[in-house]
This record gives sequence, C-alpha cells and structure tokens, in this order.
Amino acid sequence: MTVSERFLKYIAVDTTSDPSSDTFPSTKSQLDFANMLAEEMKAMGLENVSVDSYGYVFGTIPSTVENYQGKILGFISHMDTSCAESGKNIRPRIIKNYDGKDIVLNEEKNIVMRLRDFSNLAQYQGQDLIVTDGTTLLGGDDKAGIAEILTAAEYLLAHPEIPHGPVRVGFTPDEEIGQGTDHFDVERFGADFAYTMDGGECGELEYENFNAAEAVADFHGVSIHPGSAKGKMINALRLAMEFEALMPADQRPECTEGREGFIHLDALQGSVDHARSEYIIRDHDMGLFQEKKEHMEDMARTMNAKYGYEAVSLKIQDSYFNMKEKIEPHRFLIDNVLKVYEKLGIRPQIQPIRGGTDGAQLSFKGLPCPNLGTGDHNCHGHFEFVCVQAMEKSAEVIVELIRLWQ
Repeated sequence: MTVSERFLKYIAVDTTSDPSSDTFPSTKSQLDFANMLAEEMKAMGLENVSVDSYGYVFGTIPSTVENYQGKILGFISHMDTSCAESGKNIRPRIIKNYDGKDIVLNEEKNIVMRLRDFSNLAQYQGQDLIVTDGTTLLGGDDKAGIAEILTAAEYLLAHPEIPHGPVRVGFTPDEEIGQGTDHFDVERFGADFAYTMDGGECGELEYENFNAAEAVADFHGVSIHPGSAKGKMINALRLAMEFEALMPADQRPECTEGREGFIHLDALQGSVDHARSEYIIRDHDMGLFQEKKEHMEDMARTMNAKYGYEAVSLKIQDSYFNMKEKIEPHRFLIDNVLKVYEKLGIRPQIQPIRGGTDGAQLSFKGLPCPNLGTGDHNCHGHFEFVCVQAMEKSAEVIVELIRLWQ
C-alpha cells in the first residue's frame, strides 16, 4: 500500500478529540481507530502489537540483527485531529501535477485557496497535492505521520536484508487537547530515543519548544446598585481590564515571532461582582519565562495594595518545558537527521516550535524525542493540504534513520 493510499484510508475515520470529555481517550472513535491500526500492524508483521485501555497503540518492527544489544529507536504520531474544524465526512481530492495557481476547493461555496494567502503552495508546483472540499480539515495532522511510519515499517519488513535493531512504533490519542502523553508508559514503550512525526514541511527538524504555563486571575469586585454606587462600587470587569493593561503590550502574541515569548489573554468572562481572566505564558528562554510569571505576580500584588484587599487572586501553573535541555546531551539525534536530509537532498529547516509537542512531554519523561515534518500544511483548518511526494520522502527519512541506527 502506498503512503497516499494509507493516508486516504485513515482520514476516512473521524478521530476528533473532545476537550470537554471526561473520558480517556476523549472520543470512542479514537479507540476504534487504534484497534484498526493494531490489526493492520499485526497483518503487516509487526510484533508485540497492543492497544491499552487508554488507546495507546504500540508495536515493534522486529530486529534483523541477531542478538542485538544496542539502544532502541522509536517513532511516534498521534491519532486524533483538532476540534477547531470538523473532521467528519472528509472529502479529499488529489490534484495531480499541481499547476501553481489558486485552487478552487469548493466551487459551489466559492472557497478558494489563494497563492496570495498561502505562499507555501508555490514550492509544490508540479507535484501532487491532497486537499479538502473546503468544509472540513484534512487530517494530515497527524495521519500523515501515521501513514509514513507504517509505510516505512512495511518497507523494512519487506527488506530483511537491511540491518537494524528492533524499532518501536507508537500512536497516541488526544494530543490536540494537550493530553497525548498523560498515560504514555515510557517504560512499556521500551525505546531509548524516539522521533515524533507531526506536521510541517518535510525537512523540518524541531527540538526546541516553549516553556509554558497557565495563569488564572480571579477578580473580586464590590457590587452595588449603579444608582447608589458612587465611592462604593468596584467593578470586577474593570479590575480585569486594568490587570490586562499592566501586561507588556509588546509581549502579546500578535507582536512576537521566532523565539520571542508572550503573555496571552486567552479568555475573559464575568460580571461586576466577579470576573476571571485566563492567560497562557510562553517563552523559549527559561529566565525570560520566569520573568513573565514574576511580572504577573508583581502586578497582582500592586493592585491588591492599591485597593486595600485581595482584589486579584492569581494562580500560575507550569504546563511543560523546553525539550532542548533534554535533547542537546544526545546531539546525535539531530546529527543523524541532518545526515539523512543531506543524503536524500532535503533542505533542513531547524526551527523552534512556537507551541508544545508530545515530544517535549516525552523528553521530560525520559524519552528524548525531537520532531520531524511530515509534509502537512495549514493544519486545523479547511485549507489544510499535504504533498504526496513529501509524504513519500518523509517515509524514506524514517527508513534511512533506521539504517543509521546500528
């Protein structure tokens, strides 16, 4: 089965995760998909294939080296798709030999993917693209990664003359809602090092991500009838606005890029009596990350001193940290990727992730885990597309990394 055939098969299954669910995985469809993948893996010849009660799928590409004693490598992708756009009834279309022009996704609804808006299209002229009909996402994030891992596995199983140790394969649920590694058993997975295959252009290599925290600020007002409020009312909504005004304007996400961090007001709700602001704090640099948290705490104390009572109650909780500190002691993980990219004629793009990744969480659980691109673009929306040749090349990257792993 080709990588594109596999991909089209997988995106036909709706695996949208649900942040409001109290189950794990958050949707039954993910568990159904996990069992489907497990059956496919067994039929292909992978060993030790299992699906646990949380929906994690593990399996092994068996070693072709007798009495292998070396370190074990793994590859990981996630099964769920984002709830930001519908993942049901995806109607993909393959555009052969893309002409480099605007793409009409849905003539009836006048949905057009324009070059002026999506400059990344231009590099794929002459190649084959898989697009949506403009009403759903595509599911390349991260079913492109799954298709590439299993296509590479199928190739290796068909070529036992290639020497390699056992290779572990893992597929996870609920990555899109930030819970993808909550129940990931690193010891049971049994790899010493791994790569996540998750989104982005083929050639991307990511081993830095934000340090991340969540902050919740509760504002306690004094509610008085507005007709007799003079000198008495303290409006909690205005307290929230005042607090936000004390945040550095140049550290809002719309003002930052690259390794620049931010303090982002993500939600605000409330009334005169009580209001709540929810923030996310991000920075690649641990020192600057700590400064951002300290600034928020200082501003809460400043406002409480101003009003003479606890007008602001602030709680900050760390979410995840920059995996760079866990990857750099194992620099060969990066060097091996660069060797493979050079061999395959792929232009490397080393860049920090302006977000989180399962690889970061796994790295801090003891499984150093950089991320590699899969050929998927514009994820989480109806302009998502993947390049067939990029998926094929990404599957080759996996095979070549395993060749290097002696």
